[in-house]
Order: sequence, then structure tokens, then C-alpha cells
Amino acid sequence: MTFCLDSTIIKPENNSEIKNAIILLHGYGGDGEDISMLSMNWKRHLPNTIFVCPNGHEVCPINPTGYQWFDLTKDDPKYILEQSIKGERILNQFIDEIKKEFSLENDKICLSGFSQGSMMSINLGLTSDQEYNCIVGFSGKIINQEDLKSRKKVSTSALLIHGDADQVVSPSFLLEAKDFFIRNNIAIETHLIKNCDHHIPIEASSIALNYILKKI
Repeated sequence: MTFCLDSTIIKPENNSEIKNAIILLHGYGGDGEDISMLSMNWKRHLPNTIFVCPNGHEVCPINPTGYQWFDLTKDDPKYILEQSIKGERILNQFIDEIKKEFSLENDKICLSGFSQGSMMSINLGLTSDQEYNCIVGFSGKIINQEDLKSRKKVSTSALLIHGDADQVVSPSFLLEAKDFFIRNNIAIETHLIKNCDHHIPIEASSIALNYILKKI
């Protein structure tokens, strides 16, 4: 099947049965192959998991070899929200295609992402008609709390991880997101990684894997 987004897909080894999926969403200017590196450490612990790593639907203007889930060239919160919702619609279509192709339901799918991909994972995970297995976000934030609260349909539990030295997406957004989840009665775990800037260190990857293993 041809999907609506070009993707890097890592299937279980030895033709093992696919029982669940982790959808990995890259950050601003990244691509699916980039974020798929997370699967290298995770896949041996998750032998029945397919890793699906799509490219964003738009080329990133500051990195023409990479992609974006929404445009950041305008410093306008309304515009950014509109563009992110557009990205959500395309990702929802893509996820429906993945579910159909591999006979999976939301409760067998973990949504994970880095930076802009984390922001999309949070929105997708809370506005769907059915809860996902979990959300695992690295170095992200909630794009617009008022909008998300108004569109929230489900309470997909989440793990959010952030570096305390992040100069791109402030670690203060981790606390804001945690507060949002708590106020809306959604299960949330958070980890602040010491001396970590805007990337995913081995420590964060390991914390995420342990969380996913408890969920899937």
C-alpha cells in the first residue's frame, strides 16, 4: 500500500507477527530516517512492534533537505495553530492508513515524537476519538492549551521528557504541559534530564523504552 506520507518503516525481524506500532514523528527540519534511530535501541526489546517514521508533509524552509509538521516562519500564534491543525489532519489520515494496513487499533499504537513531533503527538493523542496506547514526547510543548482543552476527547496517558539546558524549547514548557495534564485528569509522567540541551540522550531513550514496555 502507498501511504499519504513518505516513511521509514522498520518491521519486526524474522517476519514476527506485528502486534503493535510506535509512530515516531521527527522535529522541525528533520525526517523519518533521522527519528528512526530511536528504534535501533528499542526494537530488540519490542520484537512484535513495527516502527513507523513518516516525513512531514511540507519541506522545511530553513532546511530544504528536511521537513516540518507546521510552518514557523511567522511569529503568529494563530497562524501556527492553524498550520498545526492542518498537519494533524494529514497525520490522522496517515495513521488511519497504517491501522488498516497492519490491522491495528489505537490501543496498540504509541505516539512518540521529538520537538515539533512531540507537540503533534500530544495533540493527536488527546483529540482522537479513541485513546492511544500512550504518548511519549521529547523536548516538546503544548502548542495552544486553550485550543487543546476545547478539542480534547480522550485521556491518553503520557510520558514527557525534556533537557534542563534546552535553549530551543524551554524546559518551562514541560512544567506547563504537566500542569495541563493534571488539571484535565490525564495520567502523566515527566523527567527533566540534567545538563541536556535540545536532543534525545541515551538516558531519555532508556526512560522512554521502560515506560513503553510497561504500556504495550
